[in-house]
Amino acid sequence: MRSLCTLAATLMLSACISQPQPTTVCAEERPQVCTREFRPTCAVLKAGGTREFASPCTACADSAVIGYNPGPCPE
Repeated sequence: MRSLCTLAATLMLSACISQPQPTTVCAEERPQVCTREFRPTCAVLKAGGTREFASPCTACADSAVIGYNPGPCPE
């Protein structure tokens, strides 16, 4: 029973530190030019973590980004 509780606790904690999942994945062919629109986007980085960009296009133009979620990044 003790090992079962330990396993359950470990699984719950590992879920808390997982990398955020993007709702939209960037295409393999990255944009070369983006319009100057302001639509805050929270990008998910390959190395882990997030970074805010002005638009989905500028987020996906960065090769360090795997995808994005609409809106600013949560603080």
